[in-house]
Amino acid sequence: MVASQEARASRIGVDILERGGNAVDAAVAVGFALAVTLPRAGNLGGGGFMLVHLAALKKTIAIDYRETAPFDTPHDVFLDEGGRFVPERSQSTGLGVGVPGTVAGLAHAHAKYGSGRFSLSQLIAPAITLARDGFIVDDDLADSLPQALERLGRYPSTRAVFFRNETETKQRGDQLLQLDLAESLSQIAQQGPQAFYDGGVGSRVVAAVRAAGGRMTLEDLKSYRAIEREPLRGSFRGREVVAMPPPSSGGAHVIQLLNILEAYPLASLGHNSAQTIHLMAEAMKRAYADRAEFLGDPDFVVVPLRGLTSKAYAAQVRGELSSDRARPSADIRHGEPLAYESDQTTHYSIVDKDGNAVSNTYTLNFSYGLGLVAPGTGILLNNELDDFAAREGASNAYGMLGGEANAPASRKRPLSSMSPTILLRDGEVELVTGSPGGSRIITIVLQTILDVVEHGMNVAEAAASVRVHHQWQPDELRIERGLSLDTIRLLQAKGHSVRVAPTIGSVQSISRSGAWLMGASDPRQRGAATLGH
Repeated sequence: MVASQEARASRIGVDILERGGNAVDAAVAVGFALAVTLPRAGNLGGGGFMLVHLAALKKTIAIDYRETAPFDTPHDVFLDEGGRFVPERSQSTGLGVGVPGTVAGLAHAHAKYGSGRFSLSQLIAPAITLARDGFIVDDDLADSLPQALERLGRYPSTRAVFFRNETETKQRGDQLLQLDLAESLSQIAQQGPQAFYDGGVGSRVVAAVRAAGGRMTLEDLKSYRAIEREPLRGSFRGREVVAMPPPSSGGAHVIQLLNILEAYPLASLGHNSAQTIHLMAEAMKRAYADRAEFLGDPDFVVVPLRGLTSKAYAAQVRGELSSDRARPSADIRHGEPLAYESDQTTHYSIVDKDGNAVSNTYTLNFSYGLGLVAPGTGILLNNELDDFAAREGASNAYGMLGGEANAPASRKRPLSSMSPTILLRDGEVELVTGSPGGSRIITIVLQTILDVVEHGMNVAEAAASVRVHHQWQPDELRIERGLSLDTIRLLQAKGHSVRVAPTIGSVQSISRSGAWLMGASDPRQRGAATLGH
């Protein structure tokens, strides 16, 4: 079964499974296909995180293919002469482009964990066909292009792909041809990842970044490596929770939040009752305060992961939460976990017939990233370095605060909220899940797990459930439309500043029970599809 945000890509993944491929083969094919069919988030010019569960070995691997800062990246790269943060530099110029990791990550997964039945070229072939022959723009793509019109319209190379004329983006029913992207994919298929990192494709990417004011060099591309890391592991209601380690902050804080909330009788308090939401929100505030202080690239800073994910630390945090009143964010500071030491992204989930599973989240950061298609490549470039903390107290585009642990540095990977997650029960895959959503990804994944495990929902019900979010700063409890007015009033009476927000996330989940698989794509996302065979 394949659950992704785009139906064509899901079909490609299922076709690979039907032809004898494993979950990793399908994940690689889906990843390349989404670069064509979901250009605002699927990518070759970005990066992400992949969890691979190998059923026969009862082993899970975490593959970090997050973007890195170029070698020539100073600490103050996004500050002006007065030391003030200039968001334009990280969000709208080549300085914000991280060295892409997607091609390396997908190639690494295929080489080490693929079935051996498919070459990399065979897995890229469907994406090449889609880019070369084109496809008809559907509702979802037609909706997203105008929202990014200003960013996309800055670059002639981008307008040539996504605009129907000088002022209008492609519309529903138009054909989208991506001939340069087809050629880039063909070179990667023929030559392997070196075509991107040490060849003509990479040279054009570097030229585009530097023309946009960035500092990337071909040597930065040549030196890029996807990294295998040990996944984080926690427990919740008899399940093992397996999640991404830093530089993803998602795994640490999903586990931390589950630890804090496990002691509360959320099921009897009621799904999305005022009391349940209150307790979740108070826990969320503390987790995001810890995130701002402690999380960063583990190759550069020491992250107190044991403390953050320990049951003892969760108990200490829980003791500081009030069951009756919301604590103002201004009064909340990070804890001391060392004492316990001993908008736009996309996600897809895949489970094969043998119980192998992949949970993969990757991104360009903003919808369509920087908005720049590297001329001659068809590849959209990311603006991921905005995820660094430009200076103490400065927030990124998603309102996230950070500290020295996540400051810019040469070859450093910026912190991320991406949270691909797998739940195991008795060693077998029970749930594979993840979502886009920027800073909200952590709380989206948390609520999906709670809905399935604590509240007894199936994955379709969990995907459709109303979501809430609090990230410490700003001090507001975001809720989706659909929560009752009585519940909102009760939350306000407890002291929460409630703001009704647009839809939150696009979960792609698969649950497994014995030989049965159940998958669901989030109904918030037009064009998403879960397909099985």
